[in-house]
Formats: sequence, structure tokens, C-alpha cells
Amino acid sequence: MQILIVDDEPNIRRTLRMTLEAMGHTIAEADTPAKALAVIDRKPAEVALLDLRLGTESGLDLIEPLLAAAPRLAIIVITAHASIDTAVEAVRRGALDYLPKPFTPDQIRAVLERVGRMRGLRDRVADLEEHVRNEVPEAELDSTDPAVARTTEIAQRVAQTDAAILIRGENGTGKGVLSRAVHAWSKRASGPFVTVSCPSLSADLLESDLFGHVRGAFTGAVRDSSGKVAVAEGGTLFLDEIGDLPSALQPKLLRFLQERQYERVGDTKTRTADVRVIAATNRDLEAAIAAGTFREDLLYRLNVIELSLPPLRLRADRTDLADRLLAFFARQTGRKFIGFTAEAREAIRTYAWPGNVRELRNAIERAAILASGPEIGLADLPERVAVRTQKSDASAMEVGGAVTLEMLESEHIRRVLSTAPSLDTAARILGIDPSTLYRKRKQFGL
Repeated sequence: MQILIVDDEPNIRRTLRMTLEAMGHTIAEADTPAKALAVIDRKPAEVALLDLRLGTESGLDLIEPLLAAAPRLAIIVITAHASIDTAVEAVRRGALDYLPKPFTPDQIRAVLERVGRMRGLRDRVADLEEHVRNEVPEAELDSTDPAVARTTEIAQRVAQTDAAILIRGENGTGKGVLSRAVHAWSKRASGPFVTVSCPSLSADLLESDLFGHVRGAFTGAVRDSSGKVAVAEGGTLFLDEIGDLPSALQPKLLRFLQERQYERVGDTKTRTADVRVIAATNRDLEAAIAAGTFREDLLYRLNVIELSLPPLRLRADRTDLADRLLAFFARQTGRKFIGFTAEAREAIRTYAWPGNVRELRNAIERAAILASGPEIGLADLPERVAVRTQKSDASAMEVGGAVTLEMLESEHIRRVLSTAPSLDTAARILGIDPSTLYRKRKQFGL
């Protein structure tokens, strides 16, 4: 490794240099904060061994400038004046570890091996991110659409904090993708990312899934379960579709958000967990609060930072995203495409995409598989996409026209979905409940 020693005592620097060079590392030295920053600016290091007392100056005050100059730098604080308070403060400012003087070569070797393992984990995360981008093209968050770009910018800024985040957006807009990106950008990236699907289980089973249970807590509880909160320790807990969280569980989640404390089902022992909470919803939570199905104080706790993902129909980069998806599926299928015809591109631009990015991905994948030539035409897109661009449909799709009731219903639902800000709002406009709207969308492929 490239290691920078920052210490005002020449004997300490000389001893450290000899020890570290014997281990095969490359060493640079500095005895003042100004010289340390000059060395980092000239030749970036991977590790800094930083004394907390540098003459009349404090090594603590050098931690943040060093990290600003070299964000990937692993800072190991060394001092003869060790205390819990200074250790905590050094780590709070960004130091990775703490080594009290006097220390042995074995202690130095151990801390550097730990740095190496953490660097390996960081590189692995970067490799996994690249793999996700290659395997899941819609996970690429670079966008020319102003709303998406702004959301991504805010997400990157808040990722370094532990503030709770609420991501709003329709189904298929990429809420799960964005939550994973926030985790990958955060200081918790080497920790677990754990998802809890709030609509998937009953209140009792969801509580057990979230907080765990002890053996015998209920029928079928034949062994202890730690729960996903415990599994997410040191990482991120993603609560998907938080608007569907059962009312009975909301006070317990609120307490966990406030105090980071919880009990397993059937247990009286209070436990704590260090997790970052990200929630996502496609529901109008303010309307749910008015209806008495969601707690207002829980929303405030979840909504410290709000990120909104626009539906695809409101994004200006629909055709750009389609181009990236086509390039991806060309690689997957081993085919070469020159792009879309003008008619196909117009259909992609004007179709409402009620299924959002997920629906677009499926449409482009289908086209890449079925297309007979090197250019994707209107006929290669799903019929529901292609037919919307045909003028004859626009005039025929009228009350009293030569169309079936099913066609009218499908078109009416599609148009309401294209203008309503949320699925809950669309259901209210249509005079049906959300579950009926879900079935209708599935029936008509919307």
C-alpha cells in the first residue's frame, strides 16, 4: 500500500517507516498538517497513520481536510494520549480505526490487513454495481430528464447521512433501484441491504418477519428467528410499499424509528439495531392519514428526506432510455440493431406507459427477440403501444363509435392513469377501489 505517516516526532516516523517498508509498503512522511496535505495533493495515499498531536496543532482537525483531498483514504489515528472520547471523535470525523501508542508491528499489520479487507469489500461493491448496470439496464440512474437528474443528485447528497428517506412514485418507476443506489453510495455500502415487502404478509406474520420471534411465540414457531431488522444490522432496511403497512404494526415501527429499539414476538427482551431505514410507496399517504389508515407521526418519521420519481409518461428521456435498453438486449441476444424506425420512436414517445420503466423494458426485450430486421419497427412493439399512435383509433375510440365496451373501458382507464398523480387518485376518479384498478390494469395490460 501507499502509506502516509503524519507525526511530528522524527524517531516515531523513522521506526514506522522501517517497520512498514519491511512489510513491503511504500512510505511518505509529513510532520505538519500543511505538509501532509501537500503530500496527498502530490501523490495520493491509500492509508494515513495520523498522530493526534502535531506540535501545537491537532490531528483531529486534519481528518476532514485529508478526506476532502482523498475520499478513499483510510485514516488510522495513532496517539499516546488515548481516550474513549478522542477515539469516538476521530471516528465521527471520518477515521477508520484507532491505534494507541506504544504499538507492536503485529498490531500495525493487523490494522492494515483490516484496511485491505475493507478496500476489497468496497471494490466488490463497485463490481456488483457494474454487474447490476449490465444485467439490469434500468438500474442506470443517469438521466437527461430534469426531474430524475434532480432526484438522483439529492439522493447522492443524502446517502452519506443516516436520515430516513421516503421514496414516492408509481409502480415500476424504479423506487427499489434508487433505494439500492442510496445504499451503495452510503457509508453502509459494505453492510447488508434487506427488503421487507409490506403488502406481502398479514400483520402478525409481517411483525415476525420484521422484528423476529422466539420459539413457541405462535403456532409454527419451532425455532427462534432473528428478523430482518437484525439481519440489516450495520446496513439498510428497505420497507417496500410502506403505505400497505398494517395499522397494528405502525406504532411498533414508529417506536423503532424513534428509539432504534424493538422486541421479538413472544419475547420481553428489548433489543437495539443500527440500521438506516428507506421506505417507498405508490400511495397517497396524506389521503391515507385523512382516512385513518396511516399514522401522521409515522409519516413524519419516515419522511425526513423525500425523493420523488416521476412516471415514465412525464419523463423527457423515454426514447433515450429505449435506446439504452435496445443496446442492452442487443448484447444479450447477440444481434445488431441500428435503432428504431421513426414510427416506432414516436410510439415510444407518445404512449402513456402505465407500467412505467418496467413496462418499457419488457416491450423493448420483446421487440429485440421478435424483430426480423436490424431496425425495430412499429409492428415489433406490443399492440397496445403501437395502436395508440394510429389516428384511426383516436377517432373510433368514442362513445357511440364502433368499439366494444371493453375497448372503451380500457381506453378510459388508460387516459385517467396518464393524468392522475397516483394510483389511489386514479381509483377515486374511476369510482373503484385500488384492488379493482389493479385487476383492471392486469386485465388490459395497462
